[in-house]
Amino acid sequence: MRFRWILILSVIILGVAAGGFLALATGVPSVEDLKKYRPSDGAKIYADDNSLIGEFKMEKGIHQPLKEIPKHMREAIIAVEDRRFYSHSGIDYISIARALVKDIMHASLKEGASTITQQLAKVMFLTPEKTITRKLKEMQLAIKLEKQLSKNEILELYLNNVYFGHGAYGVEMASRIYFGKSVSQITVAEAALLAGLVKAPTTYSPYNDLVRSKSRQEIVLQLMEEEGYLKPAQRTEARRQQILLSSLKTATEANNYFLEYVRQQLESKYGVETVYKGGLRVYTTLNRQYQFQAQKSLQEGLRQVDKRRGWRGPIGKRENVKTDVEEPKVSFSASAGDVSKGVVIALSAKEATIRSRGLTGKLSAADAQWAHTIVEKNGKTRVIKNFKLTDILNVGDIVWVRFKAVTAKQGAFSLDQEPDVEGAVVSISPENGHIKALIGGFSFSRGEFNRAVLAKRQPGSAFKPVIFGAALEHGFTPASVVNDEPLSYGSWSPSNYDLKHYGPTRLREALAFSRNVVTVKLLESVGVAKAIAFAKDIGIQQEIPAELSIALGSVAVTPLEMTAAYATFANAGVAIRPISILEVRDAKGNLLESCEPEGIVAMSEQDAFLLTSMLQDVISYGTGGRAAIGRPAAGKTGTTNDYKDAWFVGYTPDLATAVWVGFDDMRRPLGREEVGGRAAAPIWSDYMKSIGGSGAGFAVPEGIVRVAIDPATGLLSYSDKALQEFFKSGTQPRDIAPDGSASSSSSLVDKITRSRDQD
Repeated sequence: MRFRWILILSVIILGVAAGGFLALATGVPSVEDLKKYRPSDGAKIYADDNSLIGEFKMEKGIHQPLKEIPKHMREAIIAVEDRRFYSHSGIDYISIARALVKDIMHASLKEGASTITQQLAKVMFLTPEKTITRKLKEMQLAIKLEKQLSKNEILELYLNNVYFGHGAYGVEMASRIYFGKSVSQITVAEAALLAGLVKAPTTYSPYNDLVRSKSRQEIVLQLMEEEGYLKPAQRTEARRQQILLSSLKTATEANNYFLEYVRQQLESKYGVETVYKGGLRVYTTLNRQYQFQAQKSLQEGLRQVDKRRGWRGPIGKRENVKTDVEEPKVSFSASAGDVSKGVVIALSAKEATIRSRGLTGKLSAADAQWAHTIVEKNGKTRVIKNFKLTDILNVGDIVWVRFKAVTAKQGAFSLDQEPDVEGAVVSISPENGHIKALIGGFSFSRGEFNRAVLAKRQPGSAFKPVIFGAALEHGFTPASVVNDEPLSYGSWSPSNYDLKHYGPTRLREALAFSRNVVTVKLLESVGVAKAIAFAKDIGIQQEIPAELSIALGSVAVTPLEMTAAYATFANAGVAIRPISILEVRDAKGNLLESCEPEGIVAMSEQDAFLLTSMLQDVISYGTGGRAAIGRPAAGKTGTTNDYKDAWFVGYTPDLATAVWVGFDDMRRPLGREEVGGRAAAPIWSDYMKSIGGSGAGFAVPEGIVRVAIDPATGLLSYSDKALQEFFKSGTQPRDIAPDGSASSSSSLVDKITRSRDQD
């Protein structure tokens, strides 16, 4: 009786489908152009060493002719997705009937029956919605495709356009992302793993669930044997074969923020059609090593900031984790320092057993100690006393771990956490304005918003060098003295970070220790209008309010602007517009544009040197001590009110770099101790150390003299306590300091101690 009702319902449904099918026949897209299909030649983007770093084109993925795709890759896809591919005419009615019966049995749309041709129709022409109308259009298109294209043409289009997860479109891109090599080089085992992803890329991703991915791979191998593509011995060999997966955090991902910045410029100038179909060749300023190291340093620094805020808990849960003890024949390339997801498969108070990237290892309580501070859902924190791993973990928890050590089959881990705090890094070559690195966030795959060029944030004290630079241009010297005293402008009473006042203070000392009161009084003396004009000259493009509060960084600026401004100081006072594109050529090699440095003299060479000398002291003994890199460098920390933004902007003779750290939600603070010198300066230091440098110091230009001065008054001194100071020739002091005045200066050691945790 049940079978008869199923049969009746099947006939009714098929009848309705047939009627709808005919009704939609005239409403489907034309597929004439697919016969002539060739991937359009989009824009190719090159780094400063002429290596290819990206492409902008209409088709996603990397097109490969069918003859370049291994036979076992084609067979794996056919076995799991459409075993009767070469025998049907676009629609597999046997599979439809089987699926229909199963759907009726389950009273829901559970079973799919789409052929490779139908899937291609959906990918190329239709939306992914699950409706009867879309399904009927898909079937009609499949019939048209089969009439106008050969089976091999259909298979080639399918293999180059189907989605494999993690941003991989087509088998070539999938092979590069998952295995770090071309599809032409993959094994049968690797082909089976890729083929298994198509049905549900997220569900079967080895990066998300290694055990499930391995089980899916074995199903594909079984189907390949059933279809006669593999002999039993070949299937067994493939099933046992170790697969080495590459890391998703590759160097190519680091280029994406820069590529997006370039794309927007190209589209604005040449239009979308030309960029994606015109065959442009674009040569840029990007240095691949700098870009990769900038991302690496930023990610590591943001992790450290985030861990100081506290543990937010596991990122997921897995049931029945006993199967994880079994050795899956899939593993990742792993080395000490890598961060990856792992699952807790055993747990005690002092030790957890973690499985990550196919390796099993131990996590001790000592290597998770930072997690004793718990971040509650309401944002408040609590501290666990007598910390134990069982306080924060359970068997089955999925967590982030860092590989401390790696052997053939084992790993040792420390607990980690992917940060929700964000950041940006920009590096510019001062002499020509070339952007050598541009990172707009923790990860482009997590969010494409480019904070390096779009985030307008207050720089805090990182803006003070702009005020000091303007002051030097208007007659002040590093030895000029300004009285640090209580100050009030109506309802606004600017104060120093430590709420103390230090009396008469030389400008060099005030900048090194980031004295707020001195900076406000200095701006008042120079004049707000003159300071704003100077800021514009050195590269600040944003509108600047004509207010004294800009002395403390109340103006909103981007990391790119701050880098350009500091590059002016490094470039002897010559401001050069930042450049990302060096040259653009058309498909025939004709030059369309060539970008040459455009500079203006924003300040004198002598004043630029004096400011640089003062900013070197910020690192030597001031607030920027954590930015020391073992070679000559200058820079300034910055922290905004309520610790919402942390900055370090600095430079060597050949590179200017800005680092910003903060939350996208501008109302959210980093935490009371997360000042620029603690949150941003270590990132700057790590990055600048990693890329290396000549070690050359800042050249002293002509017109600079050096004289001994009294540290308290800035006047000439012949005392044994005198300090050597630089002056622009003609501005050095002529008067001699009174006897004994040097002794009134407070101990430099005490000042250094107090400065380290300021902004």
